Amino acid sequence: MGLFIDIHCHLDHLHFNNDRDAVMERAKQAGIKAVLSNGINPETNRSTLELAKKYSLVKAALGIYPIHALQKDIDTGAYPLQPNVFDVDEEIQFIEKNRGAIAAVGECGLDGLDKEHLPEQKAVFDKMISLAKRVGKPLIVHSRRAEQEVLDMLGSSSIKKVLLHCFSGKKNAVKRGIDAGYCFSIPTNIVRAQNFQWMAEHVPLGQLFCETDAPYLSPFRETMDGRNEPAFVVESYKKIAGIKKMELVEVMNHVWMNWQKVFV
Repeated sequence: MGLFIDIHCHLDHLHFNNDRDAVMERAKQAGIKAVLSNGINPETNRSTLELAKKYSLVKAALGIYPIHALQKDIDTGAYPLQPNVFDVDEEIQFIEKNRGAIAAVGECGLDGLDKEHLPEQKAVFDKMISLAKRVGKPLIVHSRRAEQEVLDMLGSSSIKKVLLHCFSGKKNAVKRGIDAGYCFSIPTNIVRAQNFQWMAEHVPLGQLFCETDAPYLSPFRETMDGRNEPAFVVESYKKIAGIKKMELVEVMNHVWMNWQKVFV
């Protein structure tokens, strides 16, 4: 029986609107036991809750993405964003009210593509850390180009259950995260990304998870216009097994135990 987990994806994304049922069926056939779909703003938080009700495999994580938290048009070059305006404190109250329906708080954190607004991002991230502590849920953290700042804030907060999603920090930052006891999720583009291959080698298996970040970061660029999906998370497991010179089933079982320890 498969016990694979996709610890981070965005199943509510419009790229799944035409075949979401088929996507979930392929996940089942691939041996996926749980899919943690992450909200990033009020709209996606609500759609993520609905998906968790509809599909038995789906678990919900509700959050506020760093750039969305600013509630202003941001042009970071490659990532122009025009978030809808919403009240951050009201959304935090909504997440807290739904604490019984979620497995984690996130996606949240800091995004260094927008250094200009890091102080405002930090203010919201601090609120999300406090929220996760209040509701007793793990925190799923986005840290692109702001890894050291994220680690500083997490360290100051004393929060324990942390998943560093798609962490791209330098080796010393990875070591900081390991020493703090945080978990790392390895995305499916590990098949070609050397930094994630290095992480898979050096992060203890007891602190590892696998993710797709679907519909992004597909291991199969040539299929479905590069769209990723939860079934493909097995590719991360396979690559980690090869790097650590272990059997695939051993890696699967270890990650399943991590899931039970951190999220269940």
